[in-house]
Amino acid sequence: SCHDSTSKNKNGRINSMAAVQGGVVDADEEKEIKAEPSNDGSGNNNANDGRLLSTSPGASSGGNKTTAGSSEDQQTLLAVLQFLRKNNLSESVEVLRREAGLPEDSLELKGADSTGAGSGGAAGSADSEGGDANALLSRVTVSSSAGAQGPTKSTIQTSGEDQPDVSVVLSAYSQQGDPALYDVYYSSLKRFIETVLDCHKAELSQVFYPLFVHMYLELVYNNHENEAKAFFGKFSGDQECYYADDLRVLSSLTKKEHMRGNETLLDFRTSKFVLRISRDSYQLLKRHLQERQNNQIWNIIQEHLYIDIFDGMPRSKSQIDAMSGSLAGEARREANKAKVYYGLLKEPEIELPLDDEDEEAENEEGKPKKKKPKKDSMGSKSKKQDPNAPSQNRIPLPELKDSDKLDKIMYMKEATKRIRLGPENLPSICFYSFLNAYQGLTAVDFTDDSSLIAGGFADSTVRVWSVTPKKLRKVKSAADLNLIDKESDDVLERIMDEKTASESKILYGHSGPVYGISFSPDRNYLLSSSEDGTIRLWSLQTFTCLVGYKGHNYPVWDTQFSPHGYYFVSGGHDRVARLWATDHYQPLRMFSGHLADITCTRFHPNSNYVATGSSDRTIRLWDVLTGNCVRIFTGHKGPIHALAFSPNGKFLASGATDGRVLLWDIGHGLMVGELKGHTDTIYSLKFSRDGEILASGSMDNTVRLWDAMKAFDDLETDDFTAATGHIHLQDNSQELLLGTYMTKSTPVIHLHFTRRNLLLAAGAYNP
Repeated sequence: SCHDSTSKNKNGRINSMAAVQGGVVDADEEKEIKAEPSNDGSGNNNANDGRLLSTSPGASSGGNKTTAGSSEDQQTLLAVLQFLRKNNLSESVEVLRREAGLPEDSLELKGADSTGAGSGGAAGSADSEGGDANALLSRVTVSSSAGAQGPTKSTIQTSGEDQPDVSVVLSAYSQQGDPALYDVYYSSLKRFIETVLDCHKAELSQVFYPLFVHMYLELVYNNHENEAKAFFGKFSGDQECYYADDLRVLSSLTKKEHMRGNETLLDFRTSKFVLRISRDSYQLLKRHLQERQNNQIWNIIQEHLYIDIFDGMPRSKSQIDAMSGSLAGEARREANKAKVYYGLLKEPEIELPLDDEDEEAENEEGKPKKKKPKKDSMGSKSKKQDPNAPSQNRIPLPELKDSDKLDKIMYMKEATKRIRLGPENLPSICFYSFLNAYQGLTAVDFTDDSSLIAGGFADSTVRVWSVTPKKLRKVKSAADLNLIDKESDDVLERIMDEKTASESKILYGHSGPVYGISFSPDRNYLLSSSEDGTIRLWSLQTFTCLVGYKGHNYPVWDTQFSPHGYYFVSGGHDRVARLWATDHYQPLRMFSGHLADITCTRFHPNSNYVATGSSDRTIRLWDVLTGNCVRIFTGHKGPIHALAFSPNGKFLASGATDGRVLLWDIGHGLMVGELKGHTDTIYSLKFSRDGEILASGSMDNTVRLWDAMKAFDDLETDDFTAATGHIHLQDNSQELLLGTYMTKSTPVIHLHFTRRNLLLAAGAYNP
């Protein structure tokens, strides 16, 4: 626990003074008692009393000699006496005072003025030091954890230790240090970290950025505009390059008023910045800050940082760099400990018809004649439930309709003709260029069977094209439908109106650019999300809008259908992802936790989880059933624009504006690979149908193919790695890169593997 209030190297301190008999024992006893974090500095008596009272027997064990003990014990004792006095237990007060060997007037001095300023009082006079017992109790726990020894009165100061400079003992609440000293504090910490051993230097350097931001914000908040500017000017250059964008935003905040409406900033103030530091490095830092009495820095660390301490070797610079860069630091290790059922659901059992040539025509119409058991190619997959898979009914999924079963049969037939990909056997790539897309192409999606392609445009339209010779047709009008014989075999053909056949259709309805688009698995519906804050569901039978889902108040950057249909997820500028069902006009789940816009959303292949990527530079995995966040992945240095799950559900790939593709092991909650090569934002990622190859498309006008099998095969995810989160990323991007394919001048904004593993890519040509 990072807040543990022992936070003193007491043994060291006591030995360096006169070796008080029994002193060392006290320290240890106190350590044990105080091991749990005392996070309530609010003077919550019930919490503090127990602990403080229980330390007193230890403290008094040294008899009269304890007067030479550390001043902290003195404060503790006085606080206890004060508490007893407040509750009129005067006999106990006397007994305790005599036993501890305190002079009679010591208590009078402390408690003289019970209306004193309590915890933050001016350090000068004894009166203001007093405060009521509550304040004192709270001050003791606060100060013992902050390492600030309040100016103890001369009556007790028999120890030879020099008292800290009073001006430095700052109140933890008003957080109002002397503005001129911030510079000094920061510089001295910087000097200290630059002189420690190299093995600790990398870890401790992580503290610079959050401290810098909080100290700057504190100066601004307390209206020290000039000091803030000077502080920023002096130290902003030292921060890691990947924080440049944040610093640019910060530099424009120079007045308290600027801080009011800035959500990102408010989040930064309220959420704790997480650092992972080994115990040894942490002890070093703590000792340094307490010896220097650098309380302003220590207070910030206590209040705004969450230090996730692990036992073991400190991490190297490269290990830290791999994981850092998000708005709120790294993920706490607990955040990635929950069990995730990443396995796939069992496929429904469907008989595959005979594969005779003469039946091909029949099947197209959807009337298989003879059935025979499934072929071995598909049947070889064992029917046992995967131990890592969620139960079939963990979340309610829609029933398969007959048309879905036919589609599954088509899918299986296609799958038998699927090409096995690999380093020796790369896919062909078919590129769809949108020419003259002056409407500004903003989103693309393909249907799973690759028969339709849809584009979302900046002029707020959605356009759908048929990629096969089969034209797009609307259903006939109600009057005409009445004339149709409902029993005929080809009723599905007859309801379509031939007169409306065309290669593309335009869908009007949004009032802002369309940023996200997604086909339903059964090809009956299309979802689009827009800057106007709505998500619309369109029918691909009538090419009209069926529902507008209103829930987001700001632009919706992405939306995606669940692989099983019915559910869909959306995420946008309001930093909350929402899970919807097509037949509910309000969201079923709200996933909140990101500190900035949610830029992309993806369903896990088993539909039980949703991944969201955000411009706070983290990826979160949410459990659809409970709404909880079960994974937080940090490591990207820019907003995340692409996510893809591997077909087996075990891995997640993510791409961002930093031009890197990161690979994540969902079960262990670890980063397992980094693919470097792109020079611009990555907008699309797709695994091939069997997961052998990962394709990435970027604004740098290239499609790159990566050897996913190799990337995931070389993993050593032993328990140790999982426990500490230490990763050793090999820098083997060049070996994993199988090919780079340039377009003439077309940024790649969508990729899709057909059922036979042909890679389709799409983008708008930039002349």
